[in-house]
Amino acid sequence: MSLKRLQDRVCIVTGAASGIGRAIAIRFAREGARVVILDPRDDPVEGGESTLDCIRGEGGEVTAQVVDVSNWAELDLAVTKTIDAFGALHVMVNNAAIYTGGNLLQTTQDDWDRVMAVNLRGVFNGCKRAVQQMLTQPPLGEARGRIVNISSQHGMIACPGDIAYGVSKAGVVYITRQIAADYAAQGIVCNAVAPGKILTGRSDAIDEASMNYARSRTPMAAAPLGRLGKPADVASAALFLASDECSYVNGANLMVDGGWTAA
Repeated sequence: MSLKRLQDRVCIVTGAASGIGRAIAIRFAREGARVVILDPRDDPVEGGESTLDCIRGEGGEVTAQVVDVSNWAELDLAVTKTIDAFGALHVMVNNAAIYTGGNLLQTTQDDWDRVMAVNLRGVFNGCKRAVQQMLTQPPLGEARGRIVNISSQHGMIACPGDIAYGVSKAGVVYITRQIAADYAAQGIVCNAVAPGKILTGRSDAIDEASMNYARSRTPMAAAPLGRLGKPADVASAALFLASDECSYVNGANLMVDGGWTAA
């Protein structure tokens, strides 16, 4: 039975049409949040019903806006519309990201710029607009507002062939710490979740050699648990960081990687 840890909280989740963002949005709605989805698409990459329809089908409160998070004007307008509709922004989840593989010599400037635009500038835009709003709000519980950024284990350790993605996620870890240090005194809490190998609906596109490598590197993929991560695992971590239970955690990068970076 849900504890409704986000009852009536207004929560924006970027990139919530698919994968991890979808799981976060659905979990937040089940916890009583008023969820706003910001995504350039509405159909899940992995197929099935949309996040919007799923939440509404469960009786949750949700709206969606078509937004490119790398575009400040679009992101700014989306948050303004959210405030106009609900009066506040309690939680901002910056999840939207894209992936382009390649090592240094294989990565073109266009590849680099495209990844940085969404994965890093998009998080910058989301954090900045959220802080602008949260500073105008009275405290609710112990915080004026909470920001949850989705980073990656690739931002913490090198991953061959992932230079643009890894650098962008390392930047997410840094911006999280900087915002936590700069705005804690004003009642804004900022943390990150760093997923490891998470099996989304697109995992069937991963070759078996890569899957075997992920299993060999992940302690919790061994018996008795015997599995890699699921979007729900990241959603649970994001829920904690978005809730009042996260009362003395700020600037953290919570690893949800089954022990990969510990091994």
